Amino acid sequence: QVQLVESGGGLVQPGGSLRLSCAASGRTFSTYSMGWFRQAPGKEREFVSAISRGGGITDYSDSVKGRFTISRANAKSTVYLQMNSLKPEDTAVYYCAARYGVMDVTDKAYGYWGQGTQVTVSS
Repeated sequence: QVQLVESGGGLVQPGGSLRLSCAASGRTFSTYSMGWFRQAPGKEREFVSAISRGGGITDYSDSVKGRFTISRANAKSTVYLQMNSLKPEDTAVYYCAARYGVMDVTDKAYGYWGQGTQVTVSS
């Protein structure tokens, strides 16, 4: 069992940056692959990024590739999402998720979810 708490969301102007954090409970964080997903109003939840258990493998959606960077610090049981060159279309609630085992890009593969943090990109 793992509990996840996101932080770092907020209001930012287009072109700005934010760093999201997701702190996990428990002492087995390194056994979980981690993912970030987002959901905009009126839209389905979509994959943003994922990272393997050791952090050596990452994946990104085409819409954020080159702008967002996922990383993790297993000693701190935390996963991060550095978001640069933000666009209004990045506005959404961002969720982190944990999956026991190998990383995946589908939300149904993840069994543990945080409560979400709002990111709003607007001038």
